Amino acid sequence: MKLFLIGYRCTGKTTVGKLIAQRLRIHFCDLDELIAEKQGMSIQEIVARFGWPYFRTVERKTLLEISEISENLVVSCGGGAVLHRDAWEKVRKNAIIIWLTASVEVILRRMGADEKTAQSRPALSNCGTLEDEVRLTLTERMPIYQETAHLAVSTENRSVLEIADEVVNYARCHPNCQAAEFLGKN
Repeated sequence: MKLFLIGYRCTGKTTVGKLIAQRLRIHFCDLDELIAEKQGMSIQEIVARFGWPYFRTVERKTLLEISEISENLVVSCGGGAVLHRDAWEKVRKNAIIIWLTASVEVILRRMGADEKTAQSRPALSNCGTLEDEVRLTLTERMPIYQETAHLAVSTENRSVLEIADEVVNYARCHPNCQAAEFLGKN
């Protein structure tokens, strides 16, 4: 079974993904961290040096590579990974795609409290304030998240355990789940 978590920055993909992987006793992978490791520099450095188009090309290639790995895996995807619509058509056939959601206000609050935001998350646009950027980007991506995901899960006002439970319970019943032994079906 492969489970891919999509959603905007600071919606909990990495935190929730690690817990889900731990509960299912399968590996966890952060797509952005894998890209940074392969490139030998942070996402911010990649974007500064080569630009967003280069990063998106590497991201698409890495997404497809990881989707073809045969092992059971939980993958936390960068917020913009969903932009590779053609790749997701392939990924979606053999994986469960979960969209983690949060409001603009919650995302902004989490971004302000997250040191990773300032250190490794480059600006996505030059559209004014961070709030303007989040609102604009969410508006643009919302339809793509909706069409890509099998399930949307709100991460607001819920514990990580509650969110992970919802995802695992959904995965138990999903036709793409081919790892019954990890989900208590045996």
